[in-house]
Amino acid sequence: MFQYRQVLVRLRAGDTTREIARSGLMGRDKAGELRTLALSRGWLDAGAELPDDQAIAAALKPARRASSTVSAVEPFRELVLRWVQAGVQSRAIHAALRREHGFSGSYSAVVRMARSLRQAQPPEVTVRLSFAPAEAAQVDFGAGPVLMHPDGKPRRTWAFVMTLCHSRHQYVEFVWDQSSATWLGCHRRAFEWFDGVPERVIVDNAKCAIVKACRHDPLVQRAYAECAEGYGFRIEACPPHDPQKKGIVESGVKYLKGNFLPTRSFRDLVDLNRQARDWVLLEAGERIHGTTREKPLTLFALERPLMRRLPPVAPDLGTWHSVVVHRDCHVQFARAYYSAPFALAGKTLWLRATDAAVALYQDYRHLYTHLRARRPGERMTNAEHLPPDARAFYRHDRHWCHERALAIGPHCAQLIDHLLSDRIAERLRAAQSVIALAQRYGAQRLEAACQRAIAHDSPYYVTVKTMLATGADLAPIASVETPGSYQRTRFTRSAADLFSNAPATTTLQ
Repeated sequence: MFQYRQVLVRLRAGDTTREIARSGLMGRDKAGELRTLALSRGWLDAGAELPDDQAIAAALKPARRASSTVSAVEPFRELVLRWVQAGVQSRAIHAALRREHGFSGSYSAVVRMARSLRQAQPPEVTVRLSFAPAEAAQVDFGAGPVLMHPDGKPRRTWAFVMTLCHSRHQYVEFVWDQSSATWLGCHRRAFEWFDGVPERVIVDNAKCAIVKACRHDPLVQRAYAECAEGYGFRIEACPPHDPQKKGIVESGVKYLKGNFLPTRSFRDLVDLNRQARDWVLLEAGERIHGTTREKPLTLFALERPLMRRLPPVAPDLGTWHSVVVHRDCHVQFARAYYSAPFALAGKTLWLRATDAAVALYQDYRHLYTHLRARRPGERMTNAEHLPPDARAFYRHDRHWCHERALAIGPHCAQLIDHLLSDRIAERLRAAQSVIALAQRYGAQRLEAACQRAIAHDSPYYVTVKTMLATGADLAPIASVETPGSYQRTRFTRSAADLFSNAPATTTLQ
């Protein structure tokens, strides 16, 4: 309004509209209209006080002509208002009114109504958050380029970005997935990159960090809680559907995508991360930040001494998983198998996995710790976790059978070696059964039965068992021919049969 006041001053001084237009202050027609308005209101009278800006604006504002038409959308004003507040577009509102309410008006009428309702709503305002040095860092994932995975297939990479809220200095690492193990490992390397830990880490509601999102009481992932306890920082989760609470790292991810990725090419993930580190130190860290108007590395030099020191020993970061004990007394994790006590078959356990070990817990009670499997499909088995029968089966191997046979006698050892040396059939179970006969009949009788079986060229479990069952091992060997001969003596009957009317021996022709 200051131009209008200057024109009024010059009009009161006696300048003509032509002189005012020549000065470039206002056109002749507009100056003439203002002279007419000023004369009608007495603003040019001698001794009259010049009006203020509000009075001039009110006088210049044309009277609003009342419209005689009623919008066809007026009967649906409340409904349209709810849709506008919910963010529904005008095209969708027009289609819904025609489909559900029989509206026959034009799309332009809906647009005018929606525009007037939006203008009547109070504008959205926000407050920029400020952070003291070393107070907080914000973390987020962003989509990275597609690279060739070691398995030979192209896969999407993901950019892990941690930004210090005060200095805007960043840590950037590209990874293959967003799993909990990757999340924890990136945090460790980020703290080592900064050589310090901030007081708070502001995160989104990703499942690798927050199990259950909630505005007031979010449930933190168990492994991430252990990480926070080990490094001494507090986790602050953003409210659901409110990513603006971590707008600093959101802007950092956008800056990374717009200034680092488009103009570069990468051979593999290692080359991508190497170029990202160089970019952070040589370009992103040395730019004048649009908000702070300072270089991030310059502010970081002041922020770094105030950050919490790294612990002398890095925390043992592990991920927690719920697993079920299968019938084979093993649980499955990362395509490998780890044994658990057989009495817990069908039960649900907690598994804590680190880079080197896998620990099993029941109701937070430690059960056993296995070494981490080196390849998929590998079984890490503790024999004590198996049922007694299974432990005995695995313990009674070929070496055990040979050692036990030697302890019983040389003929037993000869018979066991004959069984185990069969090149056609696997006779380990037969050898185990022969050794087991010593528990029932004694080692001396078993040795005699093995000697008789070898003598009659029948070194089999059934022969030895029949001899012991019938007592044939107690009788002396009447005649022993060379093993392999065509006509050979069958083993004798039991000692009780020696005094019966039956023949003492039988001969196989």
